[in-house]
Amino acid sequence: MSDFTLNASVRNDLGKGASRRLRRENLQVPAIIYGGEKAPQPISVEKAAFYKAIEDESFFSSVLNLVVDGKKQQVVVRDLQRHPYKPLVTHADFLRVDATHEITIRVPLHVVGEEKSKGIKDDGGELHVLSNEIEISCLPKDLPDFLEVDIAEVELGTTLHLSDLKVPAGVTLVELSYGADHDNAVLTISKPKVRGEDTEGEEGEGEEGEGAAE
Repeated sequence: MSDFTLNASVRNDLGKGASRRLRRENLQVPAIIYGGEKAPQPISVEKAAFYKAIEDESFFSSVLNLVVDGKKQQVVVRDLQRHPYKPLVTHADFLRVDATHEITIRVPLHVVGEEKSKGIKDDGGELHVLSNEIEISCLPKDLPDFLEVDIAEVELGTTLHLSDLKVPAGVTLVELSYGADHDNAVLTISKPKVRGEDTEGEEGEGEEGEGAAE
C-alpha cells in the first residue's frame, strides 16, 4: 500500500465565496472530511503536494495520512470535483477510516502479460477491457493499490469474469457478495472484426434492387 501524507488546515471561512477566494490564492484546495463518529470538518489542503499526489493512480485507492493542524488522521478519497474545462480541482471529499472497520472502495485493474498472450500474440485476437476499476471491501491494512490479472495464457474467444480474479487475503469483491448473477465480465479476447464484413451483403442487395427497378 502506498504512503501519502498531506498537510491541511481547518477552514472556518465557509461558503462559495470563501472557496473561490481560496482557489484564487492558488495555495490551497477546499475540502471536507466526514464519516465516523465525528462531525464533518471543512478543511483546506496544501495545493502543491495535493496536485502532485493525484498524478499517482494509487492515490485514489490508498489510505491517506491527512495532517490537519498538526493532528494526523487516516482517510480515503471519496470524490474530487473538477473545473468543467480548466485542469483544476475545485473541491475534495475525504472519508475517515477506522482500522477496525472494513471500507468499500474502487481500485484499478491492471492487465499484464498482453505481449505474451496466446490469444493475442499467437491467434491475432484483440483485448477488450470491460472494467477498468473493481469495487472491493477490506480492512484498511489490507487495501491493495490495484488488482492484477495475467492474460499470458488466455486464449482467443475467452472472457474472464470477476470470479477469475485473484485477490489478496482479506479482500472481497463487492459484486460477488450479491450472488452468482453479479459475476460480471471484466475482459475478453475476441477475433478482430474485418472491415466490410457486414456491408458486402447490403451492397449486393442494393445492386439487385437497382436492376429490378430498371
